[in-house]
Amino acid sequence: MFSTSAVQTDAQPVPERLRALIEAILMQSPVARSLGVMLDSLAPEHVELRLPFNANNVTMGNTVHGGVIATLIDIAGAAAAASGADVDELKGGATSSLSIQYLAPAQGADLRAVAAVLRRGRRQVVTEVTVYAESDDSGTVVAKALMSSALF
Repeated sequence: MFSTSAVQTDAQPVPERLRALIEAILMQSPVARSLGVMLDSLAPEHVELRLPFNANNVTMGNTVHGGVIATLIDIAGAAAAASGADVDELKGGATSSLSIQYLAPAQGADLRAVAAVLRRGRRQVVTEVTVYAESDDSGTVVAKALMSSALF
């Protein structure tokens, strides 16, 4: 519904070993679990994560903390970078750079992070991540980010 890029419907699915690696390292990490981040969609070069609203993740009132949004972006970008990697060569990864533009407050809403790979090199992967505050009838863009991941 909120995807920022087209995902090819004829694309091969993410190999099960790679999916399991992304689940184990990123989605089951202590920070992802404590925030409540959930994997909604995983395809090569494309990931969608959901973060249900939780009063423990706010700054004031019902405004989701920018650091929580940044963490959601980092997890989504890392998962997208890993989603198209060669599982036999992937040993790990790290965020090289992260630039975030906060565009609107996330007020008491579930968040959706949509991450798409813009460019894949041998060791560096650049992703674009858009975060939406979801509502019944639409989604408001609350942040856009550009992220580089180093895969090793």
